[in-house]
Amino acid sequence: MLAERAALETAVAKGLFARAARQPVKVPDGLVDLIAAQLARRVIDLISLARKAGQAVTGVEKVKDWLTKGQASTLIQASDGSERGKTKLHPPGGPETFIGCLTARELGLAFGREHAIHGALAAGGLCNRVVEEAARLAGLRGLVGGTTAGRD
Repeated sequence: MLAERAALETAVAKGLFARAARQPVKVPDGLVDLIAAQLARRVIDLISLARKAGQAVTGVEKVKDWLTKGQASTLIQASDGSERGKTKLHPPGGPETFIGCLTARELGLAFGREHAIHGALAAGGLCNRVVEEAARLAGLRGLVGGTTAGRD
């Protein structure tokens, strides 16, 4: 399920949470931003878990090696990384195998570094979970449709 910022903002503005609960609901200020922050934390934690399980790597050379050998099922690139640098690597299976909604700092947290620009995930259930949660985060951050890596 895709999360959209506009849908959540509309629900808050129209009091739809109270209507759904059939009782008064106090919605905190900045609810959408709180949800986005928690979702980003979840994506970071899942990538970190994949890294610890040997199912994720970072660094342009390691990522390129995984892509070349067919070990990578998903390419991750920081949203604030250099566009020129990001166009040198391509998702292994097209746009649906690309994550581009994390900043370099957030991606770095997942890999235990100050920042990271490139990452890759191996196939498996954990990868599927990361992709699903990252799609939700991209929707909240308004990046849907603009999250795919460029082609040469």
